[in-house]
Amino acid sequence: MGSLGCIELRGLRVVGTHGALPEEQERAQPFEVDLDVEVDLGQAADSDDLADTVDYARAVQRAAAVVTGESFRLLEGLAGAIARAVLADQRARSVTVTVRKLRPPVAADLASVGVRLTRRSHAGTRPDPGTRPEAGDRPDPGYR
Repeated sequence: MGSLGCIELRGLRVVGTHGALPEEQERAQPFEVDLDVEVDLGQAADSDDLADTVDYARAVQRAAAVVTGESFRLLEGLAGAIARAVLADQRARSVTVTVRKLRPPVAADLASVGVRLTRRSHAGTRPDPGTRPEAGDRPDPGYR
């Protein structure tokens, strides 16, 4: 049926332990995650069956599990791990992950700091959510 589209997930707030500073590695802090999952929506649009699309509840569970269950020094590493977890659903063609640290440790009145990364699925392979970022992670240079 071939109708490429995007499932948008906005404002997932999760507490995790990520950061380059020693205090960030010891104390959990709030993060916000947005996901844009590119998927063929045609079959689900025709069938109205959840089995024919990416289950966004499962994508949220996977993203939240990475934030709460792993620890990264860089937001880039966290975003890459979230992307791999979401792409474990082979129906997802690509995902853009935005991660924002809501209480950045800077000496300024700054609401958040974040990264946006896009990763495409690799045909015939299943990403391993436990591996480190690869050269295929592409930060969006216009975001920072």
